[in-house]
Amino acid sequence: MSSDAKVLTKGIEETSLIEKIKPHIELIAAGLSGILIAAGWLFDKYDYGVEAIIAYLLAFVIGGFAKAKEGIEATYENKELNVEMLMIFAAVGSAIIGYWTEGAVLIFIFAVSGALETYTMNKSHKEISSLMELQPQEALLITNGYEKRVAVSELIVGDHILIKPGERVPSDGVIIKGQTNIDEAAITGESMPVSKREQAEVFAGTVNLTGSITVQINKASTDTLFQKIIQLVQSAQSEKSPSQLFIERFEGTYVKVVLLVVISMFFLPYFLLGWSWHESFYRAMILLVVASPCALVASIMPATLSAISNGAKHGILVKGGVHLENLGHLEAIAFDKTGTLTKGKPEVTEVIVKEGLNKEELILKAASIENQSTHPLAQAIVKYTKQTLKQELLQPDSLEDIPGWGVKASINGEQWKIGKAAFVGNDEADTFAEGKSKELAGLGNTLVFIEIDGVLSAMIAMKDVVREETKHAIEDLKRQNIKTIMLTGDSEKTAHAIAAESHVDEFYAECLPEEKVEQLKQLKQKYKTVAMVGDGINDAPALATASVGIAMGEGTDVALETADIVLMKNDLPKIAEAVRLSQRMNKIIKQNVVFSIAVIMLLICSNFFQLLDLPFGVIGHEGSTILVILNSLRLLKSR
Repeated sequence: MSSDAKVLTKGIEETSLIEKIKPHIELIAAGLSGILIAAGWLFDKYDYGVEAIIAYLLAFVIGGFAKAKEGIEATYENKELNVEMLMIFAAVGSAIIGYWTEGAVLIFIFAVSGALETYTMNKSHKEISSLMELQPQEALLITNGYEKRVAVSELIVGDHILIKPGERVPSDGVIIKGQTNIDEAAITGESMPVSKREQAEVFAGTVNLTGSITVQINKASTDTLFQKIIQLVQSAQSEKSPSQLFIERFEGTYVKVVLLVVISMFFLPYFLLGWSWHESFYRAMILLVVASPCALVASIMPATLSAISNGAKHGILVKGGVHLENLGHLEAIAFDKTGTLTKGKPEVTEVIVKEGLNKEELILKAASIENQSTHPLAQAIVKYTKQTLKQELLQPDSLEDIPGWGVKASINGEQWKIGKAAFVGNDEADTFAEGKSKELAGLGNTLVFIEIDGVLSAMIAMKDVVREETKHAIEDLKRQNIKTIMLTGDSEKTAHAIAAESHVDEFYAECLPEEKVEQLKQLKQKYKTVAMVGDGINDAPALATASVGIAMGEGTDVALETADIVLMKNDLPKIAEAVRLSQRMNKIIKQNVVFSIAVIMLLICSNFFQLLDLPFGVIGHEGSTILVILNSLRLLKSR
């Protein structure tokens, strides 16, 4: 290997080592500070005074550099003193009165608590890092039959790319050639591979498992579902909860009050209580240490970040601490029907055929006719037939679409009409199968009638069926004393049937988007904190109006952008899980705040009555800060 190559390799290795060490630099500095304190104590014990002071000074600089830099920069930017500055004053004051060990220990424990806060931050960023690693950097672009490797950022909507087995999908698109199985766990959390063929959608970050596919790009690389997930997690870390904002406002005033009291303590005890100058100064330094609200300041942000990180890991993406905090106070939750409580696509629930006709043959011919249509009801019949019969569809002799009514077709010499009741005759439809149409309609079904050669021969009932997990999710929310309400644009009859099946407490039917907003405003007056769950463009105004907007992960872009929380797996039971996570977070924050205030008050009183020495003041104060951070880290664990 040439000398230039060796230098280059060495440089790359050094860069890699620095990148690995960088996230742990504060912890390493705290560790070195601790070692130097131990060395200073040993030097002091064996009467090496100068060496001991040098060791302590190095401990001050190495351990306190990060926090001192942070405090000085924040003071300069905000023109206001902060907790970090108080700790610098306390450590310097301890050294001035000869308590080098205590001042250094103060810096050491402060550095450890800072390292723990950074650890919490890094854990919350880990979800983004792991997601970013799943995003391919290159794609195989096909242009005029030629293949070329290009950066994913260069792809534009309409480009064709080839994705081979074992490769990750580089961008969102639609399969135009080939079929395969795709692992979508990165997006949906679903462990089973999904079979995909032509016209099926694929998403960036998922893995192509079995076959080669040609995909047409339908979204820019910056607009993919994958990128939206990353942006949601990033935005969650920048938005602060009301509790955090209150503490930050409180901190500035509190620091000024503490400094005024400390300055007063230099003089007042000497004149009023007969303390010596040394005792007054010593007690003022202890007060400076114990009155600093480090534990109080650290009570909220680590807990919030840990909870957001935990949620992201389980497919609950929260856009900020304020939304997660609000979720814990939820009193009512409103659901959109289509695509939220239900699957959003009609499915065949019952097929009734006139006596004497072959059901399988009739359904096969009906599906063959409906296969020519893109209407959701037609596609539901085709899907049902393919799943039930597993036979090749036939080709109709002729077909005529009658908009708003149905279709006419000729197949094997028979004249067919498929459509609504009025298309085949309302009276015949009402009396068909002993009037069962009314019963099925009452259960929320949409009915399609089939007439063959002028004779009403069959009726197909279809319904947007309730998701399997909906009932479990609703019951779980009820156990938490949260009122459940359904808002839908469907008819009263359909809404009543779906509400009964899904077990919601109340429902409001025939709601236009603006009426959903009005209903939410009324619910907020009644229940104060109300969430809205939806997936469509028409739900966006209601999502924005609610105290907490929750979007289904497979919903429209507008719903995803408007919502405060996104359920990536479309898994409704995750709502109750998110509520429990929020309640845990709020509980831990309260524990931290009460504990930190109690410790501060106890230490201040002990100092005033001259019961507390500086070493114990340092341990009590900084120990409480570490304890509240460790308590917050419990939220990283599932429960």
